[in-house]
Amino acid sequence: MNKRSIKDDQKSKQQLIEELEELRSSLQGAKKIKAALRESERRLSDIIDFLPDATFAIDLEGRIIAWNKAIETMTGIKAASMLGKGNYEYSLPFYGKRRPILIDLVFVSDEEIKTKYHFVQKKDGVLLAEADVSVRGEGIRHLWGKAGSLFDSNGKMVGAIEAIRDITDQRTAEKDRKRLEEHLQRSEKMKALGTLAGGVAHDLNNVLGVIIGYAELLLYGMSTDNPVRPRLASILKSGERAAAIVQDLLTLARRGVYNREVFNLNSVVEEFLQSPEFIRLSSHNPFVKLTTQLDPQLNNISGSLIHFSKALFNLVGNAIEAMPEGGNLRITTTNQYLDKPVDGYDNVRAGDYAVLTVLDTGGGITEKDMKHIFEPFYTKKVMGKSGTGLGLAVVWGSVEDHDGYISVESSEGAGSVFTLYLPVTMNQIKNEDRQRDIAEYMGQGETILIVDDIKEQRELAAEILCKLDYQVVPVASGEEGIEYLKKHVVDLVVLDMIMDPGRDGLDTYTEMKRWRPDQKALIVSGFAETERVTRAQALGAGRYLKKPYLFEQLGVAVRNELDRIV
Repeated sequence: MNKRSIKDDQKSKQQLIEELEELRSSLQGAKKIKAALRESERRLSDIIDFLPDATFAIDLEGRIIAWNKAIETMTGIKAASMLGKGNYEYSLPFYGKRRPILIDLVFVSDEEIKTKYHFVQKKDGVLLAEADVSVRGEGIRHLWGKAGSLFDSNGKMVGAIEAIRDITDQRTAEKDRKRLEEHLQRSEKMKALGTLAGGVAHDLNNVLGVIIGYAELLLYGMSTDNPVRPRLASILKSGERAAAIVQDLLTLARRGVYNREVFNLNSVVEEFLQSPEFIRLSSHNPFVKLTTQLDPQLNNISGSLIHFSKALFNLVGNAIEAMPEGGNLRITTTNQYLDKPVDGYDNVRAGDYAVLTVLDTGGGITEKDMKHIFEPFYTKKVMGKSGTGLGLAVVWGSVEDHDGYISVESSEGAGSVFTLYLPVTMNQIKNEDRQRDIAEYMGQGETILIVDDIKEQRELAAEILCKLDYQVVPVASGEEGIEYLKKHVVDLVVLDMIMDPGRDGLDTYTEMKRWRPDQKALIVSGFAETERVTRAQALGAGRYLKKPYLFEQLGVAVRNELDRIV
């Protein structure tokens, strides 16, 4: 072998060594890169695991490449069971079947999202959506999702990632807050309108009291063949009808029920079905078929019988009017124990209730009208038909004042169901007072002090009580009444509650008690029963008598108060 060959061979060996060294360095670099890549993936996995939202990622083939601890908790499925899976398997924990979900829409064009997936929003390249789904057998949960693309260092899409958040409690809290706000707004609106209505009603009742009272006095003792009698009877009847409308206004003004009695809703229904008002309604709507289903074991309730009679009349009247071509009307009563709150127009708390339901197959109530149906003077009735726009407002006020609840189910064209939930009482119904002959409430010469700021009302009360053989002293203000009592003794004070200007009934009676500690008093008012009436009664005043009152009502009230043992 010549020297040149040996030299070339050494050179080849040296070159081979260098190449091997370069290869070894490359392998070491690849190991470092691979290690760095593994470290980067581990850190990314730790970051994803740290995220509070349930998060997972897929590659371009739809295989799961990340599944964090939050989604393990949400679905109950460990990452080891999911990594590498594809074919929409990530949809199984939420929908129970394989189907595309939000993360898959990352690979869909914007145009297809706009046309096919209206519930999805896209903002700054990120997809947002909410949905009700069943998770881990816990029932329906409301989930919020956010999905976007994953890119490599060259800006090439390599997959997609989605974060999921359970916002059920948040949405429920928002709904509850909104419902409470709406309820508060309704209550405040009704209170404001009620205050206005109460002031109007007070003035109207004073006027109607005179009309009704004198019409009745003129009829008293008039012969049956007197040609004026029918006209007076019409005046009296019209005055009583006007007083009933004013009573609706007072229902709105009243905050609470101060004079309660125990009664049964079955009796309210049965008496209503025999009333002239219902007979008239039925005769004008012969194609409406009525059925009733009254629970014979229905529990009693405590409250104002007259207001629930009026509420039932309003509900039935509205139901019949909703069926001009005929239909079915059903009235039911039942006992119901609610072990958890019920969502509806009002949230019904848990407890024992006597439940009254009025169902019709009429035209139903639109979603827009549903928000306003209980507002005073909000009406959809045609001009010329009966109705003041107070009907459902009276129902709402009556139920509200009795700590009850209203549930309304209705949709346009599908009829309506009004359900009243009223707290029950274990007290028993007292025997009703029998009708009394005039001889039983005639006076025996007792002295009655009438305190009323309305001249016509004073004169009317004085004339009625004079006819009943009482000695009457009328005065025009609380101050005059107090001055009279300082010097004279009277058997009873008939005391108006609202007097302006000057002292009202409570302040007047409080001062009277300083001079006459045992002084009896009968409270009258054209306004609603109020907390001040209750306070006067707590001081010793007797019953409350609402204006306008009839001859017999005033006579019986005065006689009962005089006979009451203090």
